[in-house]
Amino acid sequence: MKIGYWLAAAVAAACCAPLSYALSFSRAKSITRSNFIQSTASAIFFSDIVASSPACAADKDKMQQNPRYIENEVQMKYGDDSKGNPRTRGVLVRRFTGDSTPYSFPTSPVSLVKEWPESPPFTQKDFFRADEGDDENFYTLPRLVYHIDEPAVASLTQYYRANIKPGSSILDICSSWVSHYPLEFKDNMKRISATGMNPLELMANDQLTDYEARNLNINPALPYEDNSFDVVTCVVSIDYLIKPIESLKEVHRVLKPGGKVIISQSNRCFPSKAISMWLNMNDRQHLELINGYLQYAGFGKAQAYDITASVPGERFNDPMFIVEVTK
Repeated sequence: MKIGYWLAAAVAAACCAPLSYALSFSRAKSITRSNFIQSTASAIFFSDIVASSPACAADKDKMQQNPRYIENEVQMKYGDDSKGNPRTRGVLVRRFTGDSTPYSFPTSPVSLVKEWPESPPFTQKDFFRADEGDDENFYTLPRLVYHIDEPAVASLTQYYRANIKPGSSILDICSSWVSHYPLEFKDNMKRISATGMNPLELMANDQLTDYEARNLNINPALPYEDNSFDVVTCVVSIDYLIKPIESLKEVHRVLKPGGKVIISQSNRCFPSKAISMWLNMNDRQHLELINGYLQYAGFGKAQAYDITASVPGERFNDPMFIVEVTK
């Protein structure tokens, strides 16, 4: 099944008319392509389907508890025809849970050695982007896809499981339809909040307690009280911020004393929306830059880690890096 093509068709069709923001969730018993596409559920409809895989099939009980994939049925309403009947497109999207994979997850410290001057050395040119158009227009249509591969997602999920305590209050900034948290976080965390560009994507994120659509490039202020969160995460998005220090000052404000920020980064991006300074750096320089941002935002020196997954028989999967610091 070529899920990407189905999604592309839905998104292309959605360009013709405004999207509705209604959303509902339910458990599907069975699904076929024909009755899926012909379904007339309003706006966007999600239903979870556990997908089997060779890595999971050997242990059925474990698969049921920790599936490798969860596939969602999505029905998108993008307008009405001349008679008032809804026009819809159906897609299937696959969520990586990060569990029951054949990967291993080494963690290697990365030394941060750059000494940053007292004042930020950045210029306006450093934050120039090839596409300076309205970010809200760029992100209007939901992208229910992954921007990093499954091993990178799984390595981040496992890192979160090992480094975020149960009962924590978490904020995910620059969030989307997935936050890459372990499945159990929905039940064993006190709160999971999020901000992100697209409200439809945030609606689809079933791990969230609450969310607010927000463009941090226009308004970096976070809609939360001081000292609200134990952990703030940001996944492969710091490179899109044109006011990163202001945004991270807000992260510092909403973190509790002793709370930590976990910024993850790979080598993937939308080049037209990433800042020019980022595009001219390598992976190591990206980690140093994030450390600089954090220091100018009021944090101490950060710790960096290479958590790239080890994949049997594969040498070129996406890298994954962490920059972490405590308030």
